Amino acid sequence: MPDDEIRPANAADVAAVKSVTDAAYHPYIERIGQVPQPMERDHAASVAAGQVFVTGEPVIGLVVVEERADHLYVDSIAVHPDARGTGVGRRLLEFVDAHARGRGLPEIRLYTNAKMWENQKIYPKFGYEMVERRVEGGYDRFHYRKRLG
Repeated sequence: MPDDEIRPANAADVAAVKSVTDAAYHPYIERIGQVPQPMERDHAASVAAGQVFVTGEPVIGLVVVEERADHLYVDSIAVHPDARGTGVGRRLLEFVDAHARGRGLPEIRLYTNAKMWENQKIYPKFGYEMVERRVEGGYDRFHYRKRLG
């Protein structure tokens, strides 16, 4: 598989999905004061549901999406710390755009923790607008959307 190909994850990828997710989100535990929700997801169930797409061999990045009636929801995007700054995150966000368009969905939605301030700089660069800030289950979150033209 070419290094930049993004493909649906399969059962053999579950351990790598967990490993990359944990590596990407672990640094935030201390900052936000609790375990980020993506680390607690049932990765096997998400893979089985066809919601996880991975890149790299071995896996260095992934995105978890859920198709909703009127938008594509990005549940998680994770890049292994060793691969940061190499364009993996950009390729995953471009994939999300193409995936939503391919499904005929007019909008993408996601949220990030308010204390993950790096993301607040990244998402607007890719056309996302912050629509609200809301506390849910002890998590202070910025909600974003991107309308596709």
